[in-house]
Amino acid sequence: MQCLILAAGYATRLYPLTENFPKPLLKVREKTILDWLLDDLDATGLVDSYAVISNHKFAPHFLAWAENHRLPITVIDDGTDSNETRLGAVRDLQFAIEQLHCDDDLLVIAGDNLLDFSLGQFLRYAQQKGTSCTMRYWENDRNRLTKSGISEIGADERLLSLEEKPAQPKSNWCTPPFYYYTKADAAKIPDAIADGCGTDAPGSLVAWMCRHSVLYSMEMPGSRFDIGNLASYEQAQTNYKGITR
Repeated sequence: MQCLILAAGYATRLYPLTENFPKPLLKVREKTILDWLLDDLDATGLVDSYAVISNHKFAPHFLAWAENHRLPITVIDDGTDSNETRLGAVRDLQFAIEQLHCDDDLLVIAGDNLLDFSLGQFLRYAQQKGTSCTMRYWENDRNRLTKSGISEIGADERLLSLEEKPAQPKSNWCTPPFYYYTKADAAKIPDAIADGCGTDAPGSLVAWMCRHSVLYSMEMPGSRFDIGNLASYEQAQTNYKGITR
């Protein structure tokens, strides 16, 4: 299994901290956001290789970090240098797969989220299902629902649909940016883009996959910290205690 980390955004809502520095390499307590994620994944023994998809502006920071890392990490520069010219998460994913000549199952994660539970639980769930999978959590705040990817879930945990930032949410199930794609489904990404799949938000690919494959969704066994602005970063600095579940 290969892990692809989406880290090509420009994090404009975290300025001035991220004006010249990538958000995933900001520290929370004693480690970078990315290191919290990778240390957990490495401990599972289920991931064979790691690649970070960066933009051209921040690629040197990731290269310097990866050069001194205990894990072998590939850094991919998508060639963009501004928020206005970014490829979007789905095109970045396609670009990385092509650059790596990847032909494997994929764990795709955003590099700016922290979890208080091990992703090993999600990987084992996906392996048991034998299909592409997502995670989900219940959200009561309607304002947050309209800014998230919202899932419809069947009685057997089948993922029926996903809609990014809906004006009228169909459920209270939010889908965080952690996705498992089987090798067969990962090969469909060029078809999804050619078919008009949205390319900015990573959940748009899941929305397309729901119509062309079988997916399941695991309820998150804990919480996450989505670091999107200065306030949420400060909250993570104060409240995040590492993986406790």
